Amino acid sequence: MTQNTARYDVCAVGNAIVDVLSPCDAAFLAAQDLAPDSMQLVDAERSAALYDAMAPGVEASGGSAGNTVAGVGSFGGRAAYIGKVTDDVLGQVFTHDIRAAGVHFDTPVLTGGADQGFGTGRCLINVLSDGARTMATFLGAANQLYADDIDEALIGASEIVYLEGYL
Repeated sequence: MTQNTARYDVCAVGNAIVDVLSPCDAAFLAAQDLAPDSMQLVDAERSAALYDAMAPGVEASGGSAGNTVAGVGSFGGRAAYIGKVTDDVLGQVFTHDIRAAGVHFDTPVLTGGADQGFGTGRCLINVLSDGARTMATFLGAANQLYADDIDEALIGASEIVYLEGYL
């Protein structure tokens, strides 16, 4: 019988995104020129304007790879994550949430990224009363993840490597 010596069950590589969920109505979506129940990529300027117009909401770490390893961690699995955030408030939210879920996360932070137009990635999710979600995603610092950010030792210490499909 072979013993599993991997330090992590799953290591995920993905876009570090903070979900910002906010209730809305159809009139808000129309006023913001957002097609109901859709997802679109937006730039920093559009993301900031939409965020300013949204109702108060809830912020939580997201992204499909981040959510996957958070799930692994919540079920007692050993998980690690590689993704890029910057040194802004949303970067702190992402880092806190994913670590609080029991996930190892130590990818170097993009220092000063917000000043360069690369704030931490965010998905602005406007939720209608029927639960339909309309998403506007700004990838920001997530697009600044490069080969030298990939910790080969971390990958090697993992039983499974999960690569996000949006990379």
